[in-house]
Amino acid sequence: MTELFQKLSMLVLKNERLLVGVSGGVDSMVLMHLLAQGRKVEVAHLNHRLRGKSSDADEQLVRHTAAKLRLKCHIERVDVKSVARAERLSIEMAARQCRHQFFARLAAKLGVRKIALAHHADDQVELFFLRLLRGAGPEGLAGMPEMSPSPVDPSLTIIRPLLEATKEELRAYAKAHKIPFREDATNASVSILRNRIRHKLIPLLKRDYQPGLTRTVLRIMDLIGAESEFVAHENERHGDPFENLPLALQRRRIQEQLYAAGVDANFDLIEDLRVNPGMPIAVSPQQFVALEPSGKLKLSQLPHWTADSLSADLGNRGSVEFGGLTITWSVANGRVGRASPRAPSSAKHTEYFDADKVGRTITLRHWQPGDRFQPIGMPSSIKLQDLFTNSKIPKHQRHHLILATTANGDIFWVQGLRIAEKFKLQPSTTRRLKWSWHRHKAVQD
Repeated sequence: MTELFQKLSMLVLKNERLLVGVSGGVDSMVLMHLLAQGRKVEVAHLNHRLRGKSSDADEQLVRHTAAKLRLKCHIERVDVKSVARAERLSIEMAARQCRHQFFARLAAKLGVRKIALAHHADDQVELFFLRLLRGAGPEGLAGMPEMSPSPVDPSLTIIRPLLEATKEELRAYAKAHKIPFREDATNASVSILRNRIRHKLIPLLKRDYQPGLTRTVLRIMDLIGAESEFVAHENERHGDPFENLPLALQRRRIQEQLYAAGVDANFDLIEDLRVNPGMPIAVSPQQFVALEPSGKLKLSQLPHWTADSLSADLGNRGSVEFGGLTITWSVANGRVGRASPRAPSSAKHTEYFDADKVGRTITLRHWQPGDRFQPIGMPSSIKLQDLFTNSKIPKHQRHHLILATTANGDIFWVQGLRIAEKFKLQPSTTRRLKWSWHRHKAVQD
């Protein structure tokens, strides 16, 4: 543990006061023991009240051990389940939020500016795979830094002295120094994705693919972090026109502007903005963003057409423009016979319907929450929102999609998705509606 003492000397200045968050698990109990040796430390423990008597036993262990080490201990209790319900968060996210709020309040009360947490090397590896599976970018895959601002109060600094120590090393240290700790039974539950990664995925990879997985992943995270930091530095100093920037810098520049605007900078949104300059993209029911050719992000309220609708008389043939689309149609007489109920041709952006079932008058509009639709081949209708989710249509694109309804309000077409079961061609169909569309400025769906 010599390296850990050196790390502590780097992260904590001489005579500097700090808080240490202690849960009662082996990681935080070891960290408390290390920090108690010659440093001005006070202990913070949050009882989440998630495990009844077990949570109370954790609290008592932390209180008793802090007293033995002659450290002042601050205890707070919170009903995390109630917080999760009230704020519509997962238990894990609610617990994290409550902890950081507690640490920030306590630090402000005590005049402390640093908070030590016991994240370790195994936590980093789990976080890497968790974020990888969720499609994180370089910043996310780089993992937790040794020092970072508090997510609640940026004036506070979080330090993580144990990031290079493995769980096995911390257990060995606890055994050698007779440091008591408690196991959290919920850590064994594989209903939580992080725990499945910990108990199933990582052991599989270590056993069958890479015994040295922990060090390998930590090395990859270090490389990713360094390269991400380099891209950020280059982005700050690069003065070339946006279109001449390397791809990585274009993405970084868009990402930083989205973050600054408080918009979730997911990969799909960044790419949509990058490859479609000037095209507004909805990021909420009230707001859209567009990327100007200069590379500057423009945020505005959603244009009025999102709530508009347009009625059309189909007749035998015609066309109309709505919401950035040009829609054309024609009606042909003659029985379909045993033809496919879908499309007689494979033309892109063209669908075929039973014209008599659709009727003469139709309405074009945008998606609205609560809309229901019965896609071809399905026995009943479903919420369009669920269909969007199953079809992996990003949330920021959904308000741009156009749908068509009959005079009775039945949806028979949704842009880019399957046609409606009720209006498909049948052997008994006598009039066939050909329906085609394309986006203005040659931007295709």
